[in-house]
Amino acid sequence: MASTPSSPPKKTPSGRPPVKFARRTSSGRIASLSRDDDLDSMSGEFSGQNDYVNYTVMMPPTPDNQPVAGSGENSGTSGGDGDGGGGGGAKMDRRISVMKSSTNKSMLLRTQTGDFDHNRWLFETKGKYGIGNAYWSQEEDTYESDGVSRSDFMDKPWKPLTRKVKVPGGVLSPYRLLVVIRMVVLSFFLAWRIQNPNPDAMWLWGMSIACEVWFAFSWLLDILPKLNPINRATDLGALRDKFEQRSPSNPKGRSDLPGVDVFVSTADPDKEPPLVTANTILSILAVDYPIEKLSCYISDDGGAILTFEAMAEAANFAQVWVPFCRKHNIEPRNPDSYFNSKTDPTKNKKRPDFVKDRRWIKREYDEFKVRINGLPEAIRKRSDMYNSREEAKEKKLARDKNGGILPPEPIMVTKATWMADGTHWPGTWLSPSSDHTKGDHAGILQVMTKVPENEPVMGHQDEEKLDFTGVDIRLPMFAYVSREKRPGYDHNKKAGAMNAMVRASAILSNGPFILNLDCDHYIYNSLAIKEGMCFMMDRGGDRICYIQFPQRFEGIDPSDRYANHNTVFFDGNMRALDGLQGPVYVGTGCMFRRYALYGFHPPRANEYLGVFGQTKTSAPNYQHMQQSSSLHSELEDESDTQPLTSHPDLSLPKKFGNSAMFTESIAIAEFQGRPLADHSSVKNGRPPGALLLPRPPLDAPTVAEAVAVISCWYEDKTEWGERIGWIYGSVTEDVVTGYRMHNRGWRSVYCITKRDAFRGTAPINLTDRLHQVLRWATGSVEIFFSKNNALLATRRLKFLQRVAYLNVGIYPFTSIFLVVYCFLPALSLLSGQFIVQGLDVAFLSYLLLITICLTLISLLEVKWSGIGLEEWWRNEQFWVIGGTSAHLVAVIQGLLKIIAGIEISFKLTSKSAGEDEEDAFADLYIVKWTSLFLMPLTIIVVNIVAVVIGCSRTLYSVIPQWNKLMGGTFFSFWVLAHMYPFAKGLMGRRGRVPTIVYVWAGLVSITVSLLLISISPPDDTTTTSGGNVQI
Repeated sequence: MASTPSSPPKKTPSGRPPVKFARRTSSGRIASLSRDDDLDSMSGEFSGQNDYVNYTVMMPPTPDNQPVAGSGENSGTSGGDGDGGGGGGAKMDRRISVMKSSTNKSMLLRTQTGDFDHNRWLFETKGKYGIGNAYWSQEEDTYESDGVSRSDFMDKPWKPLTRKVKVPGGVLSPYRLLVVIRMVVLSFFLAWRIQNPNPDAMWLWGMSIACEVWFAFSWLLDILPKLNPINRATDLGALRDKFEQRSPSNPKGRSDLPGVDVFVSTADPDKEPPLVTANTILSILAVDYPIEKLSCYISDDGGAILTFEAMAEAANFAQVWVPFCRKHNIEPRNPDSYFNSKTDPTKNKKRPDFVKDRRWIKREYDEFKVRINGLPEAIRKRSDMYNSREEAKEKKLARDKNGGILPPEPIMVTKATWMADGTHWPGTWLSPSSDHTKGDHAGILQVMTKVPENEPVMGHQDEEKLDFTGVDIRLPMFAYVSREKRPGYDHNKKAGAMNAMVRASAILSNGPFILNLDCDHYIYNSLAIKEGMCFMMDRGGDRICYIQFPQRFEGIDPSDRYANHNTVFFDGNMRALDGLQGPVYVGTGCMFRRYALYGFHPPRANEYLGVFGQTKTSAPNYQHMQQSSSLHSELEDESDTQPLTSHPDLSLPKKFGNSAMFTESIAIAEFQGRPLADHSSVKNGRPPGALLLPRPPLDAPTVAEAVAVISCWYEDKTEWGERIGWIYGSVTEDVVTGYRMHNRGWRSVYCITKRDAFRGTAPINLTDRLHQVLRWATGSVEIFFSKNNALLATRRLKFLQRVAYLNVGIYPFTSIFLVVYCFLPALSLLSGQFIVQGLDVAFLSYLLLITICLTLISLLEVKWSGIGLEEWWRNEQFWVIGGTSAHLVAVIQGLLKIIAGIEISFKLTSKSAGEDEEDAFADLYIVKWTSLFLMPLTIIVVNIVAVVIGCSRTLYSVIPQWNKLMGGTFFSFWVLAHMYPFAKGLMGRRGRVPTIVYVWAGLVSITVSLLLISISPPDDTTTTSGGNVQI
């Protein structure tokens, strides 16, 4: 509060205004900040009327500058400021605080300075602090509050659930600058290379120029989307305060969070062990989320009875495992990972019965594992027993019909697979027969744990089990789903199975959010779902289509030989995309908004106009336009209706199928997925307390409808797989599905939690790893040659986001130029030429500048992404290995599919570990020969042979050209350094190299030698330093 004069200040004889600069200390004393010649008049000027008072900056209302009341009359002067306080009557009318004091104010002045003694006044009088949430007087007549009480001050202010944490400018600004510098240097270098050909080896120069231009273009596609990386943080405390605390709209303090449906997919119990899947299910059922709002579904696309009964065993074991996790706050809640953890299990555990409970639950889990391992044998024995009984019945019936004599022709009895209740298994049988094979079986849906009650159900002490007194023993709903499969239908692999689960879950639970996990990816952080919900429920969360979590892996060899952790992608590229329109969908560890999966538009979207999308405008709301236009075209034929936009992704979905129950669930899911409308800045929100009603129990008609929507004919004449749900037509359906959402204007968020949200397994075997990369690269080639190419995207996709998606479709084609470039050093050594005419200063300078810039860029990228240098180097090595093998084959397969229509089939990646139980990394040393090894092995052998030949030729030549030898040798060793993990993988354990490696290496060496002799035959005489040698 400052008082300013109404008239200009008077000038002193020296010509300057008598303004005093001072500050008030914590004790109330005014300390001067003026020059020494003004100190002698400080106290006099402060108490009298002069210009200094008019320029004194006053403190906010505190007891020492409030008007005080004496005993019997009010005094209009405040302590220590004389008449310069601005008028005591005006202060009395503020109604902030009326101080009552029986002590004379003059007694509270300091004897030396005459200032008001703040501390003495507080402790020797009954002074009050005023109105606020720190102190509130209990006297009713102290304040003229007009009905205001302390509770009005104690309400917590509105808080956002998330916040952006920007990368420090000291790291990001040099990073961007170096990117620009390298772009400029690359431009000059390529211009110099084109202007300075090598006339002695134009073919070598031409190939190198083509490769270098493509590498520069590929580098631009990769680096441009990385210019704006960001980090994010969540506030779980604010989420709890908003959705799980008592309030007028939530008097009982129930959870107002929306429902979440968790999807787990599996297909083959032989490659995806049921024990691994069961542990994933147990970690989901024990997650820290409102029990009545959580549902879990497993899709068994193979229809195997082994998976079905393993899930039944898991649901039974969950009755003790889940309450145990809640009682002792167990992390992680995957029992196998928890019991195999190397950390101290008693850390931070305070309950005295923890050790006893842990010992008991460990024994129960061991018995559970034994039951799971014994299921195949138990199912086979049970089926044999029932089949023998059926065969005996058929023989008895035939004997009765034939007069007590068994007919001579054999009696055929179908070898069925039986369930424990004595009925036929409707899925795939152990001995496949009609209607019971992997591609021909009925749809199965089994709710294994019922819908939980809305109120907590507390446990009690049980002598046979643990003491769960005071622990909620409810379990989330868990359902087994196996969609119907029939010959003649295209079931669309994993994407079709996910869409079947979307429809079934919409009928049974209809959670507005869907969490998608692979069967080997379990929940490592029990708060992961709440972390993701912070983004969905925050301001602007209604525009988010999915939350992508990073993938973290266990069981990887310590050196990470084949870059299985992939941290450069998950911690670098994905973090950078989060600063644009959001990360891509990578197939697992992703929480979707159900309404966005249905193909609808976001409530608000932007369009980016111009060549580089520099003009941002609000996108039109096609949903409202189509709804209004439908009122005028209800009687018209659907084929005559004109589309509202030119791009197919901007039209709205219409054909969901013939299930009225499913169609009605769409609007409910959209409303329940809205953020809480508790602030004026929250748009498209829902009122507090709207999700407190309990879920209705399941009945027979509802389950029957859920079975109907997973039938194989349901998707006929619908838009499932085209505009709705997971998109069909690519082996990488995950990337296409995320791209379609971004294309409609949705955005996604990358959620990196302090404790890993999910953990899974990755193939550490070289062959399995290359086949996995082959599938990803083939899907990218399919994307490039389809309508999902980013070049055909809508204007709702940001420019740099478009560049990122374009790179997804283009990166496999880099393998063609990479293979050529890996052979160039060998060709240089064999031919005696080089890509340039000579190693002059210009070439070496450009090479040095490019290398330095790339090194500094990599170091800064390591800095803002948090990855390690070794991880970055492993990623570079495997980029060359995968680029020369899997990516090249992917391009060939993709072209064959586009040109010749040859379909591509892939084997499921095995989730099981090696057979050697003593060595956790035994799978790393297993060599499984595959045709993908041919090109990398050829590159290694050719470069080694070329180095030997080049060195021999230079040493025994009359005029040795050491510069060309050094250039070719350096680049050959650079190629071999990148191929080192591949060569080590071929060695196997203890040097057990497969015979085919020796055979192929010998064939390549002989072929290279013969080609060299035929292309460049030796002269009749070869002159050496020792004289003439006749040949």
